[in-house]
Amino acid sequence: MTVPLSYYLTLSAILFALGVLAFIIKRNIITIFMSIELMLNAVNLSFVAFAAHWKQLSGQIFVFFVMVVAAAEAAVGLAIIIAVFRTRDTLNVDDVNLLKL
Repeated sequence: MTVPLSYYLTLSAILFALGVLAFIIKRNIITIFMSIELMLNAVNLSFVAFAAHWKQLSGQIFVFFVMVVAAAEAAVGLAIIIAVFRTRDTLNVDDVNLLKL
């Protein structure tokens, strides 16, 4: 008994939509960062679901590369967030304006 491909794709679409919604609505840099990670994981779920459905390894290879990019983004992104917090004392996107001193 297997789970149909449409269930995985529906879950992936819901996760991606929640990530986009959080990215648009939230004003905290950490929350925006987490919503980007949620969108990347939704895409990874789609890749793995299609790879399992078609019995191909290429989808899982793409997931590996997406995970590498997400790890690099997490390292660089968190460093930037810490630097912004140290200079501005806030993580609110509306209050952080790096073009003004």
